[in-house]
Amino acid sequence: MRRTARRGVGWVTSRRRRIAAWAGGVVGAAMLGTLGWVMLPLPAALIAPVDSAGVRIEDRHSMLLRSTRAADGTRTRWVPLAEMDPDLLLAFIAVEDARFWEHHGIDPRAVARAARDDLRARRIVSGASTITMQLARLLRPRSRGWASKIGEAFWALRLEQHLTKQEILEQYLNRVQLGQAAVGVGAAANLYFGAAASEISLGEAAMLAGLAHAPSRDNPLVSAKRAASRRSVALTRMRRAAAITGTDAERARAEPVLRRRMNAPFLAPHFTSRLLQEHGARDAMLHTTLDAELQRELEAETRHAVEMLAGREVQHAAVIVLDNRSGDVLAWVGSPDFWAEQNGQTDMVISARQPGSALKPFLYALAFDRGLTAATVIADVPRSYATAAGPYQPRNYDRRFRGPVRIREALASSYNVPAVDVAERVGAGTLLRTLRLAGFESLTQDADHYGLGLALGNGDVTLLELANGYRGLANGGVWMPYRTLADGRASAANGRAIDSAGVTRRFTSRQAAAIALDILADPAARVPGFGLETPFDFPFPTAVKTGTSRHFTDNWSVATTGGFTVAVWVGNFSGQPMEGVSGVTGAGPLLHRAVMLTSQRYPPGVLPTPADVGLVSASVCRLSGMLATSQCPAIREWFVPGTEPRAPDTWMSASRVTLPAEYAEWAGGDDEVYAGIGETDAPVSSGSALPAPEPADDPARPVNVPRGFRIVAPLAGDVYRVPPGVPGSYATIPLLAAGSDGPVRWYVDGVLHEETRWRLARGSHLIRAESATGVREIRIRVE
Repeated sequence: MRRTARRGVGWVTSRRRRIAAWAGGVVGAAMLGTLGWVMLPLPAALIAPVDSAGVRIEDRHSMLLRSTRAADGTRTRWVPLAEMDPDLLLAFIAVEDARFWEHHGIDPRAVARAARDDLRARRIVSGASTITMQLARLLRPRSRGWASKIGEAFWALRLEQHLTKQEILEQYLNRVQLGQAAVGVGAAANLYFGAAASEISLGEAAMLAGLAHAPSRDNPLVSAKRAASRRSVALTRMRRAAAITGTDAERARAEPVLRRRMNAPFLAPHFTSRLLQEHGARDAMLHTTLDAELQRELEAETRHAVEMLAGREVQHAAVIVLDNRSGDVLAWVGSPDFWAEQNGQTDMVISARQPGSALKPFLYALAFDRGLTAATVIADVPRSYATAAGPYQPRNYDRRFRGPVRIREALASSYNVPAVDVAERVGAGTLLRTLRLAGFESLTQDADHYGLGLALGNGDVTLLELANGYRGLANGGVWMPYRTLADGRASAANGRAIDSAGVTRRFTSRQAAAIALDILADPAARVPGFGLETPFDFPFPTAVKTGTSRHFTDNWSVATTGGFTVAVWVGNFSGQPMEGVSGVTGAGPLLHRAVMLTSQRYPPGVLPTPADVGLVSASVCRLSGMLATSQCPAIREWFVPGTEPRAPDTWMSASRVTLPAEYAEWAGGDDEVYAGIGETDAPVSSGSALPAPEPADDPARPVNVPRGFRIVAPLAGDVYRVPPGVPGSYATIPLLAAGSDGPVRWYVDGVLHEETRWRLARGSHLIRAESATGVREIRIRVE
C-alpha cells in the first residue's frame, strides 16, 4: 500500500510537470507568435491619413467658401503634427496620458490603478487606456470589455514598435472624436472656433482635450457650461504637469467658450450650391475661380440696389462677373438674400427670363457679316409684318418713330423697329442659329416659335449665358465655355464640367464683333435713345447694352471691357411688373458700381478696335449713310473692306432735304416725330461731327441749318472722381461738341488738346472748344 501510494504521488507529480511543460510551451509559443505578430509591418491602409471633410470649396485665393460633411456624416481634416498649436499636444497628453513619452504603449501604473478600481466596483470604471491604446481602438473599433482591452494592448505594442511617438500622436489627434461629427482637432477647431488647428488659443486647446472624454455630451454646441467645466479640468491637469503656469491657466479659464465664429463659412451661397449640384456630395477639394472679396462687395451692392428701387416694385437683382480671357467666374450673386423666406434661394444667374434688347448686338453682328454696315440706314417708321399669329407691328421703347436712322444709332440707342427690320433681312432661323452658337442654349424652341420677336428678346435666356455671349464678342466673335474651377476644367451653359482645351465656337467674324463693340462703347451714339446723363460712362473703354422684357418684368444691363464682362438683372422672381424702371434707372446703376468695383481688382484692358481687325474708315453723310459731300453733315464710320458706300449722298443739298418715298407717311407734318432727323446732340463717330439740319414739317421742303455751337460733353459744373486702382490711361472722358461748321479745336486749361478724350487730372479745369461757328467754355472739377 505504501509503495502504491508513493507511486501514485510520483505519477501525479510527473503529470503536473508534463502539464506545466505543455502550458509553458503553449505560453512560449503564444509569446513567440505575439512577438512575431507585433513585428509584422503595419498595413499601409490602416494608418493612411484620412481627409473626409466632404466637399471643401475655396475661392481663387484659397479662402474657404463652404464645406460639407462627408458621405458618412463626419467632418475630418488631416493636419500634420508640425502644423498643430503646441498647446494642443500639451493639453491632450496632460488629460489623456500623462506618461505618454515614457511608456511603450501600456502604462503599468495606470493598469494597476484601473484593476483596483474595477475590482472594487465589480465593473469596468477605468480603462487605463493610453493614447496609443486609444489610437488602436480608433483604428480597429470593437465593443468594450476585457477582451477588447487586451486586444487594444497588443495593438498598442505593435503600434509602438513601428511608429514614433510623434507619429502616434499625429494619428491620434487626427482621428479622435470631438463631437458634432467632428473627427480630429483640425475639423473640431474649424467647427467650434472657425480657426485652423495652428491658430487656436490655450483655452481652446484645453477645451478640445476635455471633449475627448465625452464629446457628444460636453461639446460647446450642446452645453457651453459642461464644455467650460471640461476645459477647467484640462487646465488643472496641464498645470499639475507643469505644462503651463497658474497665470496661464487663469487667463485661459477667462476666455469665452466660443470666442470666434462658431459655424463653418457659407459664402457665395448660390455659387457654391451650384457647384455642389454639379459635383455631388462626394469627398472633394474644389479650388474655384471666385474672388470672395469681390463677391462680398457685389452682394452688398445688390442689396443696396434693391433697397433703392423698392419704391418702384423691385425686390430682386442678380450679378455675374466673368474674366474675358480665361472665362473664370469672378463673382456670382443669384439674389439679394439667399436666406430670405420667399424665393431667396432662387438663382437668377441661371434662371431663364426674357432679355429684351440685350440680344440685339448679336443680331447686328450677324447683319454685318451679311453685308450691312454701321452706316446702313434703316427706316424707323410704322410697319406691319405678317405672322402665323396675325399682324406684328413692332414699336420702340418710347413709342416714337425716328425715320431714317443709321445702324450705329439704332443699336446704341436700342431702337426696336430697325432691329425687327434687320431680323427680317437675315431671317429668324439664321438669327436663332447664331444665338445658339453664341452659347444661348436656353433657346430650345424652333425659329417659328420665336419669329421676328427674337430680335427683341422674346426667348428666355440666363444671365450667365448673356455674360458669356458678350464675353464672346470681346474675344473676337468666338464662344468659349466659362470656368468655375481653377484646375483648367470649364463648364458649358448647362453646368456640366468639360475639358476646356480647344473648345471654341465662332459665331461671328472678328470684324463684325469689333464693329458691334465699337457701337456699344460709343457714348454719343446712345444719346438719342438714353440722353446725356446715364450710368454707362466709364473712365476706360466699355461696351454697354441694356434690355427690358415685355411688360417691364425683367431689366438687364451688360458691360464688357477688354478684361472682364459684368451682367446684371433686376426685377421680381414672381414676374410682377416693375414701375417706371428702365435699363438706365434699374439695372444700370448697379452695373456701373459692379464694373467699377471689378476694375479695382482686375485690369479693364482695351477692347478690340476696328483698326485692330483691319477695318477701314470712310466719311459718310450723317443722315443717309452715303458718301459724304460738301452739302451734308459728315462723320467717319468703320467698314469691312469692300462694304464702304460707293455713291455720294443724294438726300441733302444746300437748301433741301429729300427723303425716299418710304418716309412720306411718317413725315407727314408731325414736327415732334420728325425731330429725329440729323439731331446734333450726339456726334456718333470718333471724329468731329458737322451740324445736321433741323427738320421741317415736310422733308421735301427746304430747311434751315442751325448755328447753335455748344459743348455736349462734359457739361458745365460736372464733378468727376478718379476711381481708386484704375490706371491713368483708362481714367478718361470724351470731349464732344455739336453744331459746328468745321473741325473743333479743344483746349484744357489753355493748352491745346489734340485727342478726342482727355485724361482726368485732379483739380478745377477750364474746357474750351473753338470752331468756325464760335467759341464755348465750361468749367469742371476732378476729385
